[in-house]
Amino acid sequence: MNLGRTAKLVAQAFDAALVEAGGTLPVWLTLLSVKSSELANQRELAGMIGIQGATLTHHLNAMEAQGLLTRRRDPVNRRVHLVELTEAGEALFETLRQAALVFDKRLRKGLPDERLAEFAQVLAALRDNVGA
Repeated sequence: MNLGRTAKLVAQAFDAALVEAGGTLPVWLTLLSVKSSELANQRELAGMIGIQGATLTHHLNAMEAQGLLTRRRDPVNRRVHLVELTEAGEALFETLRQAALVFDKRLRKGLPDERLAEFAQVLAALRDNVGA
């Protein structure tokens, strides 16, 4: 329960930091995923973000309407849409990236690298145990 409460509190604080910077968690995750992979298609993006394709389509429609990204058909496979950031999308990505870095610094304050590495190992073990 401690892990769940902590995760929820951290997630809420991160969401608030992104909103303050002019974004949301779904927008950040989408921008980050598109930025991380050149000409990503929608199916790949949904997998990277960890959401269903229909949910991603909803977010992409809104982001395209806001001028943050463009979608076009893949010339090799017309059933696939390729997603790219616009200049406005690049600018918002940079703004949200800065907000994420500031949040991460605040979150890690007072925690030495060794403890963070150990914590990452504990989290990995917890994930493994749940998956077993």
